[in-house]
Amino acid sequence: MGKLQGKIAVITGGNSGIGLATAEALVVEGAYVFVTGRRQAELEAAVAHIGSNVTAVQGDVSKPEDLDRLYSQVKHEKGKIDVLFANAGIGDRARLGEITDKHIDDLLSINIKGVILTVQKALPLLAPGASVILNASIVASKGFAEWSVYSATKAAVRSFARTWAADLKGRDIRINAVSPGVIVTLTGACEPGATNWEQPVSAWATAHPTMAAIRPVRFLGITVVKATPTWRKNSWLSRMRISA
Repeated sequence: MGKLQGKIAVITGGNSGIGLATAEALVVEGAYVFVTGRRQAELEAAVAHIGSNVTAVQGDVSKPEDLDRLYSQVKHEKGKIDVLFANAGIGDRARLGEITDKHIDDLLSINIKGVILTVQKALPLLAPGASVILNASIVASKGFAEWSVYSATKAAVRSFARTWAADLKGRDIRINAVSPGVIVTLTGACEPGATNWEQPVSAWATAHPTMAAIRPVRFLGITVVKATPTWRKNSWLSRMRISA
């Protein structure tokens, strides 16, 4: 029997990359998973890839009505959430002096507003002992050129883990953040238009020769551990940030 047998998980941005790999891993551990994403075709492909114990709900985390629809379906079908992985996010870069209003609005809408709404709207469904995991990034503590706004949004996510753990003190809900390094996805580290693993890895290695890019599967252990009841037994393990 898996460590998450009978548990219900919701993963935003679960149609690709870290989200999809995590969804697959949680299903292997016995969970039933709801995945969300903006692109219906990718959601359908994700469901086909995982195979069972998964439901896809199309939606945009920056739109309150989409999250209301998601959580309404979760409530109707399963009645609770044991694991919430606020993973959806976008990455875009612009050098200071070239930052536009659209650049700012797009990043803040998904990476900050979307995370807030994802967690806040889930609160009524979070079961005792629930685990909330926020996807931050190592960029929150680095200083990469052209990534200033994106880095600021991820620093905000790390702050949410600390402050929300304090807000929810006494509710038996754990909130933690994971801070991945460069994760290779077809839309992540990854130059636009990449259609295979090698192209984004090569692009990153050229730009940042001292930092390695890894694939989503190598990041799974941390996320799965934070979702499991075993992690819950150590009640102080909240507000933590783990980097990989």
